[in-house]
Amino acid sequence: MSTSSAPAARRDPAAWDLALLPPDADPVAARRFCRAVAAAHYENFTVATMLVPRRLRQHLATIYTFARWADDLADEATSPAAATAALADWRGGLEACFAGRPRHPVYVALAETVRERGLTIEPFADLLDAFQQDQVKTRYATRAELLDYCRRSADPVGRIVLALEGCRDAELVRMSDSICTGLQLVNFWQDITRDRLAGRIYLPEDDMARHGVDEAMLAEMPAESAVRSLLEDEVAWARECFAAGARLPAVAPSALRPAITMFLAGGLAVANAIEAAGYDTLSRRPTVGRLTKLRLAGRALVAAVAARLGGRS
Repeated sequence: MSTSSAPAARRDPAAWDLALLPPDADPVAARRFCRAVAAAHYENFTVATMLVPRRLRQHLATIYTFARWADDLADEATSPAAATAALADWRGGLEACFAGRPRHPVYVALAETVRERGLTIEPFADLLDAFQQDQVKTRYATRAELLDYCRRSADPVGRIVLALEGCRDAELVRMSDSICTGLQLVNFWQDITRDRLAGRIYLPEDDMARHGVDEAMLAEMPAESAVRSLLEDEVAWARECFAAGARLPAVAPSALRPAITMFLAGGLAVANAIEAAGYDTLSRRPTVGRLTKLRLAGRALVAAVAARLGGRS
């Protein structure tokens, strides 16, 4: 299926169902749908899939679609109550999927991944817990509270990806968790204004108080010096997370190393972009430039080719 027939916007999951999903939940069509969603909504998906062996590409698309669907159920609902109800239904579908009775085409595809790669339900359920938490919790008192959220909103993704290659080594999982948490943190610091307008503030309240920052100051542009000082500390925290996982690209399963390298480098590039903006993410959302993205992707692709050639020798 070409990406032109994939959903062009993320606003209505039900519309995806009508446009693309077969009424009989045909497995071939379900897999095709997941590939279309991933290609249409995730700008790095094409590059990411080139970094892993072909045998993993469908699985990555399916996992992404599961998470994207849940994200849209949470973000596009008419109220927190409606989102909670929709996510509860989606959780029921997840439980049915792992019981071998998938009811939704996305779960038809996911059931194949679960069966073929021996995945467990816990990291998928943790992701749904995080989406549900966003409906009721909009402030975080401490870094520990925010880390607990990241444990469920970000870390499960890395755990699932490692599990695709049968990797559940505790030390490798710890490093993956650190990278995923770092990625979540820089995303928070990049999107303070967007999150605030949605009613959520992820900056820990005790960090804000220590820097003399209140919520009203997060609406001021350009950012005041106290806000910039706060963001400098928060970015340093994210960098510590990346440093704690820095060895993972060298010791993870070889099939995953190039992709992990790219995502770690991408997270550091976002941290660098925030720093280059003077830690003012309120006036303008710092982004990684296209040339930088291409350079990072190119390096990762070279690593991927080298790894595959090395595996044949």
